[in-house]
Amino acid sequence: MEPIAAPVRAPTLLSRLVRRIILTIWYAQGWKVVDPLPKHLKKFVLAGAPHTSNWDFVFFTGATHEEGIRPNFMGKHTLFQWPMRNFMLDMGGVSVDRRSRLNATEQVAAEFARRDDLALVIACEGTRKSDGKWKSGFYHIARAAGVPIVPAFADHGTRIVSFGEPLIPTGNYGEDLLKIAEWFRSKLPDYERFKVLEQQARDIIAGKNDV
Repeated sequence: MEPIAAPVRAPTLLSRLVRRIILTIWYAQGWKVVDPLPKHLKKFVLAGAPHTSNWDFVFFTGATHEEGIRPNFMGKHTLFQWPMRNFMLDMGGVSVDRRSRLNATEQVAAEFARRDDLALVIACEGTRKSDGKWKSGFYHIARAAGVPIVPAFADHGTRIVSFGEPLIPTGNYGEDLLKIAEWFRSKLPDYERFKVLEQQARDIIAGKNDV
C-alpha cells in the first residue's frame, strides 16, 4: 500500500481548533526558541529529546510554528481511516502500513522523496519507561531518505527549545550518535538518560553494542 497523500483541500475544522489550542498553550506557558533552525532546511528528521511527557508534541509543534514549519509524525495506517483520516493528515501524520512489502523505513523514505517539504519529528528514546538507550530507526530513515538529522532539546524548567546543527548520516552510526549525544549533554549535562545515550554511542564505537 502506497503512503496516503493529503489532498488539496481546506484543513478540517477539528485540526484547526486543535492546532489553535496547542499554540495557545505554547504561548501562554511562555515557551520560546533560543537556537533556531537553519532557514534553508526543507526536509529533515527532527530528533527530539528528552521524551518526558505526552505534551512533548505540543512543545515541538509550538517551536516549529515559531520557525515557520509544520511538524510531521509517523502513525499506523489504521489511524488514517474514516472518520480520522483527514484530521490525521492535517495534523502532519505520515501513514505507515505494516502490511506493505516495504518496511517502515522504506515507506517514510519514499514519502520524503515525494514531498518538497517534510519535517519528521521522532522521539528517539522510544518509551519513557525504557532505560534511556535510543532506537536506531530515526537514523536509518534519515540515511535512506538522504536528509539530515536535527537534534532538538526541550527544557521544561526554563521552557526553551533549542535546535542543533544538521547532521548528515555518514553510515557510521556510533560516531554520528556520539555527536548527537554530546550536543544533548551540552544542554543538560547531568541528565541521566543523556549519559546513557552517550555511553551507548561509545559502546557501539567500541563494538560492544551494535544497536
